[in-house]
Amino acid sequence: MKKSERLNDMIRYLNNREYFNLIDLMSKYNISKSTALRDISSLEQLGMPIFAEHGRHGRYGLLKNRLLSPIIFTLDEVYALYFAMLTLESYQSTPFHLSVTKLNEKFENCLSKYQIQHIHQMKKILQFEVNQHHNVSQFLDKILKSILNENTCKIQYLKNNEQKSYHVQFFKISARFGQWYVTGIEFKKNKYRVFRCDKITSIEEQNIDSHFSIDDLISRSLEIYQSEKSTDFEVEILAQAKDIFYKEPYPSMNIEIGSRTVIKGFYNPGEEEFIANYFLKYSHNVKTVKPDSLKQIIQDKIQNLLKHYGKL
Repeated sequence: MKKSERLNDMIRYLNNREYFNLIDLMSKYNISKSTALRDISSLEQLGMPIFAEHGRHGRYGLLKNRLLSPIIFTLDEVYALYFAMLTLESYQSTPFHLSVTKLNEKFENCLSKYQIQHIHQMKKILQFEVNQHHNVSQFLDKILKSILNENTCKIQYLKNNEQKSYHVQFFKISARFGQWYVTGIEFKKNKYRVFRCDKITSIEEQNIDSHFSIDDLISRSLEIYQSEKSTDFEVEILAQAKDIFYKEPYPSMNIEIGSRTVIKGFYNPGEEEFIANYFLKYSHNVKTVKPDSLKQIIQDKIQNLLKHYGKL
């Protein structure tokens, strides 16, 4: 490890410590005592507020009432962070209390005029595919907080223009197709559910004993989701259609690529329409469909579409 890399890593390592000894640095970075002393001197020159406590049990400490030196990033790392930040502009809501405009201003204030000009040029030629979010999800921060606290929630949810009440424990937030979604287990039915976040009209976090760990819920999510009456499916597609799958995969399905390209999975009662609509996206790239009941639903949908467009 180069000295510059070691010093940068030391800043991160010491950032959350009040005190440290030479032996801590010597052991972590496999360096000699003299090198550790030189590194401490270099950190002080960079502006890190280090002080020494002398004596038999001497040690080094960090002044917590002063800002530590900033982490040093390479230019490519700066550009990557900048464009990652810009993707937030597509979201009407985020789980974080921030203004993307102000965040952008703060970021650019840390850059030179040349770097800013270079980034603005890159913005003209680099495009990232991000679905625009037009709906406001007002409780994203509370949902995230409940997940991190591993607490359950009582929520009000707008479904088919009716208010529904659910007692849930959330464990995953995702942004897909221009919407925020949150996944959780509904305790009344012990069932895995996915909620659209903008449809949640109220949320009350509850700190009770009957909850699961996040890791437990994640590991059991597919097991909880699959109904005893679920139907297995197998759809063979042309090899070039695998990109359609990668663009929109779902937890209940996977793709096998070999001499044949096959999508396998299951759907629960009530999800037949959803699965049929999903495979309509593959158009003429579908070679075979099992079971026959799913193939029939897809055929019926195609016939209904033909009738609809025939009347136009």
